Amino acid sequence: MLSRRTFIARSSAGIAGAAIVTSIPEDARAQQATALPPAIRALTSMRSQATPISIDERRARLEKARRLMRSNGIDALMLTGGTSMEYFTGIRWGLSERLLATIVPASGSAFLVTPKFEEERAMEQAHQGPLGADATVLAWEEDEDPYALIAKGLRDRGLTTATIGAEETVRFVFANGAAQIPAVRVVSGTPVTAGCRTIKDAHEIALMRLASAVTLKAYEAAWKSLRDGMTQGDFGRLVQQAHQQLGFDGSAGVQVGKYSALPHGSATPQVIREGSILLIDGGCKVEGYSSDISRTFVLGKPSQRMKDVFEVELAAQTAALRAARPGLPCEAVDAAARKVITDAGFGPDYKFFTHRVGHGMGMDGHEWPYLVRGNKLPLAPGMVFSDEPGIYLRDEFGVRLEDDMVITDAGAELFTKQSSSLETPFSA
Repeated sequence: MLSRRTFIARSSAGIAGAAIVTSIPEDARAQQATALPPAIRALTSMRSQATPISIDERRARLEKARRLMRSNGIDALMLTGGTSMEYFTGIRWGLSERLLATIVPASGSAFLVTPKFEEERAMEQAHQGPLGADATVLAWEEDEDPYALIAKGLRDRGLTTATIGAEETVRFVFANGAAQIPAVRVVSGTPVTAGCRTIKDAHEIALMRLASAVTLKAYEAAWKSLRDGMTQGDFGRLVQQAHQQLGFDGSAGVQVGKYSALPHGSATPQVIREGSILLIDGGCKVEGYSSDISRTFVLGKPSQRMKDVFEVELAAQTAALRAARPGLPCEAVDAAARKVITDAGFGPDYKFFTHRVGHGMGMDGHEWPYLVRGNKLPLAPGMVFSDEPGIYLRDEFGVRLEDDMVITDAGAELFTKQSSSLETPFSA
């Protein structure tokens, strides 16, 4: 249940400004490795298993976007820094108050509008990616109007009037600025962006499957290194170190005891003791694609009440998995898990299972569509979701199990093996 904003912050940190590169001397790196707990030190990198998205794959995405633009009456797609820009163009760019926009017409070459002092960097990224040398870069000085350059780029492509689809994360100030251009109308670009990104292809699914495998290995190594007296921060660092040993940046939020009953936890300092229940939630990115996994376990022996709640939770997660299949509305998956939890006495409605059962996943940790009541969108092969019911008993403890799930032609499949118990959460 790692939040979308966490993934966005993690992926875009440092991109907007000049890159700061630090290197760790070999002797310091060796010393750090030696200091790691044995279970983490034994991990080996899985980075070689990840194949980057190719330029040709991004070109195919752009062509699909153009087809969707034409079928939705959109003349051009407006992208600013963020996931969709990277998805289509490979350009990684942070957001600031200065407009950098990629405009992709339904017909003709794309163009970028960029601050003048960023022109060379923007041109480098544009021309090295799928936009190629045909993409033009229009640069504005600090006292100039960037929207006049959008108008020029459109006119140069024969679009004296235009309907622009603004990608959903384009800031209002930028979309509104474009809407002030005479004879330009700005509409939602989501039919195009979600139309491309919602169904994952085999390569994307393979990257997400690998990301899930990495995170689960990291969790298991951290769990094996758990000791009485650690703080939540100590355990969180173990999860980070384990991801790093596996070749990727990853993390997890850690909540202990009664704080596990808060779905996104508490900043209150927490100490892990014998008998403590822990709920961890996090993931990593592999070539831009996300994992999002939660595990709940106990240091030592759980109480019978903890074990009873865990069994209901596991049954609910399994019910959602078994219900999911092509053609079924998204809301039915939530209903299947919620029925198990409610029938076990943890109801009604959202009283103890306080959130939807899952969210779409891809390059963003949270993206369309959502497994929630009221969403009647039919499931389709290639959609990827979290499967994460939860039971939260305020002032006692909470249990959440989360694995990532792909819709297949025959039903649904988890990328990772489900947790088996509070005492052996990673048993084979």
